Amino acid sequence: MGNKRILVVDDEPQLVELVQLRLEAHHYDVITACDGLEGLEKARTEQPDLIILDIMLPKLNGYEVCTTLKHDARSRHIPVVMFTAKSQAKDEQRAWDCGADAYLRKPFRPEEMLKTIGRVFTTSMPQHGGSLA
Repeated sequence: MGNKRILVVDDEPQLVELVQLRLEAHHYDVITACDGLEGLEKARTEQPDLIILDIMLPKLNGYEVCTTLKHDARSRHIPVVMFTAKSQAKDEQRAWDCGADAYLRKPFRPEEMLKTIGRVFTTSMPQHGGSLA
């Protein structure tokens, strides 16, 4: 099996580049999208192993994207890490209600992001049974 593929959906190009460089340095393949609609389309066509998803996005917000993915049999298995500057408890609860697998606040520490991704992969893999190609 090759490197795990991560879809990063965020509308801040500098942040996307920073995250992409950090993930690629840790041997992840990275796909990017700059709005919710593009993120949803790429999640469906690219079938990444994990999605890092901002909440405040143009076209479709992260809650809408996550809910749509988790209600679709073709994508419900893909773990979603909500990645946001929203820090109120109600925002985090809404993310869990949408089906998010983890919640990472901005600004973030790269080590925290990598630990969160590792934890999500560890806890989500048994649910997939390793059947992803």
